[in-house]
Amino acid sequence: MSRPAGTLESGRTGTRPRTVPLPLLLPALLGLAFLLLPLMALLIRTPWSTLPDQLTSPGVWQALRLSLVCATAATALSLVIGVPLAWLLARTDFPGRGLVRALVTLPLVLPPVVGGVALLLAFGRNGVVGQWLDAWFGITLPFTTTGVVIAETFVAMPFLVISVEGTLRAADPRYEEAATTLGASRLTAFRRVTLPLIAPGIAAGSVLAWARALGEFGATITFAGNFPDRTQTMPLAVYLALQNDPAAAIALSLVLLTVSIAVLAALRDRWMTPS
Repeated sequence: MSRPAGTLESGRTGTRPRTVPLPLLLPALLGLAFLLLPLMALLIRTPWSTLPDQLTSPGVWQALRLSLVCATAATALSLVIGVPLAWLLARTDFPGRGLVRALVTLPLVLPPVVGGVALLLAFGRNGVVGQWLDAWFGITLPFTTTGVVIAETFVAMPFLVISVEGTLRAADPRYEEAATTLGASRLTAFRRVTLPLIAPGIAAGSVLAWARALGEFGATITFAGNFPDRTQTMPLAVYLALQNDPAAAIALSLVLLTVSIAVLAALRDRWMTPS
């Protein structure tokens, strides 16, 4: 008599093996140690006794406040233009959609410094678009707080678009079609039906985009510079403090580490729990 499908080898039923081969265990433990050791070193070397003073010092507070404001603004801008872009990629079919999707995700793999150079060439005072912004409206984006928001949006928005597009593809489009057959416009169906369906994906993408914007360094320093209380965000402050005040650099690094852990905790139920 043949065995039930669930009683076949453990490798085919999805059950985890009780023992791990030693040739796999040793490299796995080495990889785990390699990833955890720098983080443990950060916690061990943190000046806990002076940490409150470090975090409340004027320079650190300015960097914290600017980082939070700019990351939140970049996330809001990503929502405004990124959600419609994700809907376009997920719900419509047009020539070159694959190329558009590749271009949208390009900032994920593009070196941030290259992204900053590209932003300068596009929105700098002599850039392709920046020269007209300066001549017609007197708007200068580089080396301003607005430039920080633009740089962070450039590198963070793809995380939001990918998350929302994946959620849209998983959502049943028949709900939208039913709403339109009942007389709702496409915009109303999107606002009243689609958005509630994809709210978890939007929330997850927003958290990822916010965390990525908060930790952005390369594009920010290239496009916006490093001016205290104007463009000096936390990663830039860490880089500067490491040369003059290592204790402040450790304190700021600890804040960024805490934010990263909080982001992983917020997304745990979505991406780290088996379905």
